[in-house]
Amino acid sequence: MIDQLIDKDIELLIYLNNLGTTQWDGFWLFMSNKFSAIPLYLLLLYFTYRQFGLKKTVVVVLFVVLLIALSDQTSNLFKYGFKRLRPCNNENISNLIRLVGGRCGGLYGYFSAHAANSMAIAVFFWLLLRSKLNYLFPILFLWAILVSYSRIYLGVHFPLDVLTGMFFGLIYATLFYALFKTFLKKIMR
Repeated sequence: MIDQLIDKDIELLIYLNNLGTTQWDGFWLFMSNKFSAIPLYLLLLYFTYRQFGLKKTVVVVLFVVLLIALSDQTSNLFKYGFKRLRPCNNENISNLIRLVGGRCGGLYGYFSAHAANSMAIAVFFWLLLRSKLNYLFPILFLWAILVSYSRIYLGVHFPLDVLTGMFFGLIYATLFYALFKTFLKKIMR
């Protein structure tokens, strides 16, 4: 069963990755670049400040830093625990995919930290700001999906790497939001 799932994952990667064209490469490289989201982060910080004030915004930033650290470290733990080669490092399929941008990343790819981190940020900030800015969810979710898909497009992650990362991001964001709300009630009243 696991072998069949992995085979389907490889097939789906090859199919999706080969849909790419040079006209779209720049867009997907931009979406995958960690610095491209800085304007979004600044906007989320501004909205947070407007809704919560300076003191609580500082607390939000600390929670987000811890959220991303946990998400990133869990990804590394899985990568070195499962040791699943990235598609671009897998000799059996590397000639069947497009490696866009010429960078493969580390040796192992299960699961995608890009997908986990972007989903974690999207869900956490949606939960945080939804009472006044509910329209943010589709925007944040679309951004997280695009960042996540960019990893498949670029040829550096399998679809299951991305889906697992998104799942962990969702779980961690929900957990950290609950912790944040508890912290506000018990500590910052």
